[in-house]
Amino acid sequence: MNRAGNRAGHAFGGRVAVALLLVLGAALTVLGAGTAHAAGYRYWSFWEGKGSGWAYATQGPSLVRPDDGAVQGFRFSVSEDSQDSAKPRRSPDFATVCADTPAKDGTKRVALVIDPGTAADAPAGETPPALRTACAQVAPGASTAEALASVAKPLRYSSDALLCAISGYPASGCGEQVSGSGHTASASPSSSHPGNGRSGPSTGVLVGLGAVLLLGIAAVLQARRRRG
Repeated sequence: MNRAGNRAGHAFGGRVAVALLLVLGAALTVLGAGTAHAAGYRYWSFWEGKGSGWAYATQGPSLVRPDDGAVQGFRFSVSEDSQDSAKPRRSPDFATVCADTPAKDGTKRVALVIDPGTAADAPAGETPPALRTACAQVAPGASTAEALASVAKPLRYSSDALLCAISGYPASGCGEQVSGSGHTASASPSSSHPGNGRSGPSTGVLVGLGAVLLLGIAAVLQARRRRG
């Protein structure tokens, strides 16, 4: 290949490389913006006391049947998923919560921490009640939901068995989607249960970006072969 052709080939390859970098940068900017403004959900999360801390429950309160001496927690907040969900703001201390509830044959005691969250997480027009604890004394085979119902009525559930309200808070709504600014957003009727996964770039966007990059690389290689 002569010197002029070599220079032309390099110039062409450079232009393609610059174009690819611009496309990649634009795509990453869009994806980053989408993540920054990802929507969350406003709901009661369910926690289990583990030592001096909390662990996000892997089953719903109607399925968990805690042992005598267990501590269960509930926290109302806005979160994107279980990884960033706010924990109850009181440590799981069974001895303190159930100090005034003596053991009784044929029952079990379950300590409950009920944290309605902060004003920032509250639905418009509502004020969260104060955090409180309660010692539920229930039958040995009772679920957490039954223990909660014994000390914190009225409870409200959705048709999908999602816990919507504890002691009547909040008065309405159930796991509604909210925008990054904290305002309620319209959620699709087929929206999954809150906490099923983080929002992220769609598969279509990633596939399209990959295709653009592959085509650009192929163009550079083909141009160099023609000038070889």
